[in-house]
Parts: sequence; C-alpha cells; structure tokens
Amino acid sequence: MKRVWMSIVVVVSGLTLSCESFGQDEPAVLEGPYIGQKPPGLTPEVFAPGVVSTGVRDWTGHFTPDMKEYYFGRYDKKTGKSSKFVFRYENNRWREYEVARHLGGSISPDGKTMHAGNQYRKRTANGWSGLKSLGSPFADIPIMVLTASADGTYVFDEREEIGTIRFSRLIDGVRQAPKAFGKEINSGKWTAHPFVAPDGSYIIWDSERAGGYGDSDLYISFRQQDGSWSDAVNLGDTINTAVNDTGGVVSPDGKYFFFNRKINEEDSDTFWVDSKIFESLRPNK
Repeated sequence: MKRVWMSIVVVVSGLTLSCESFGQDEPAVLEGPYIGQKPPGLTPEVFAPGVVSTGVRDWTGHFTPDMKEYYFGRYDKKTGKSSKFVFRYENNRWREYEVARHLGGSISPDGKTMHAGNQYRKRTANGWSGLKSLGSPFADIPIMVLTASADGTYVFDEREEIGTIRFSRLIDGVRQAPKAFGKEINSGKWTAHPFVAPDGSYIIWDSERAGGYGDSDLYISFRQQDGSWSDAVNLGDTINTAVNDTGGVVSPDGKYFFFNRKINEEDSDTFWVDSKIFESLRPNK
C-alpha cells in the first residue's frame, strides 16, 4: 500500500498564537511530566488523547532534552490544512501554541540544533535561528528525516519509494561523506524515518519487509561490540499491526518509545510505550 509521507520541516517564527480557548468550556489544566499524561506500561497506549492525538493525522512529535517543550504536527485531510504546534511547560502547567507551519523536527541530544531534511536551525537566546543548509553533499539529497547522536553522527533517509538510510560521522570536527547502511537496515521498501539513540547503540526505523505484520512495521538494529549492526528485529505484534506503524522516536530521558499508527484514511495517532520493550529484543552478547 502506498504510504503517505509526512515530514517535519523547520521554520522559525518570532510570534506564536495560543490555541487555548477561554470560553465557557475551558480546557483541562495539564500539569506534570509528558504533558500531564499517565505513563504507559509495556502495552502501547494513545498519547494524550484529545490533546495531541485527535481525529486527524497527528504525527509523532519531539520533546526537547529538558522535556519542557513538545513539537508536533497534524494534517486535516478533510480541509487540507497542515498545522504545527508546541506544548510548553510554563508556570507549572502545559500550554499549547500554534506556531509557524514549518516549525518542528528532530532535536539534537544537546538541544542546540533542530533538524529538518537537509536544513537545520540553531537554538538562540530568542528562540530558533533562521534556516541554514547542511551544505554539500546533503543539500543534494532529498532527506526527509535526519536524526543525530551525541557524538554528531547523522542518520537520515530520503524521499523515495524504496528508500535508503545513510549515516555520516563527525571525526575530529570533520563531517564525513555519507555512507549507506548494509542490508541489515536497508532491506524491503519504504525504508524511512530513522531514529538513532543518543549513544549510538541502536537505530529504529520503519519499512515494509517480508514477514511483517501488514504495511510498514517498526524495526530495531543494535550496534555490536565490533561496530557492526545486528540483523533487523521486528518490534513485534504489540507495536506493529496490519496498518502503517511508523515514525518511532525515544523520549530524551530514554524512558518511553513514541510512534505513529494509522487509524483510518483520515486519522493517525501517536502511541507511546515503556522503552523496556527493547531489552527483550537485544541479541545475546
């Protein structure tokens, strides 16, 4: 089944518009971690139903490393409108703001860079900087999602039906030429939406592969002691279903795994689950 690609590209706006309503029916006050949500166990649950996950196509978001901002986007197929939002933790409560429609994207482990395709923004005292190009050769690659580890390694995909996930290391301050991962990761089709752990110990992505549960499934590969990557491990039928399960990310505190699941043609929701589910999937040393 053809996948609907959704990417988060970054634009900055000096102004934000509050989405809160102060009519007769004021929204519930959201307090505490994770936008005031009760954390899940080892069974995935919809993340923030009616708040983040609504009746339209809501895409997996990203917390900043301090866990005080959550950027996400949604698309209303009926109206054709794409919108971007941020929840900010201010004065001991979460407030939602609608922001410039291109704000959002993966955030580096140090919180200083927000990536979107082959462009990025730097965190400043006044918010996010203007868009900057990653330069050659990245500017010539149709990157959809780029994620970075703490040592500066880039892991990224491309906007193609087959899809190839590549990496680029930063060695002694010099950015290395991109290289494709091996067949452990680059097999099947629609191979996309990578997430690399901050310590580089694993990569999560989605793909359509033989033996999967339906459309796109989520997979994980672990880095071995010799630097190689383990064979891809399907995250199993607790995570994957007969529909598209995509866009996996782990919260900056490492505690929860977030991903996107198609509900129907007009609706997709963000789900979350305890990241302990990964431990049973790790190959024996």
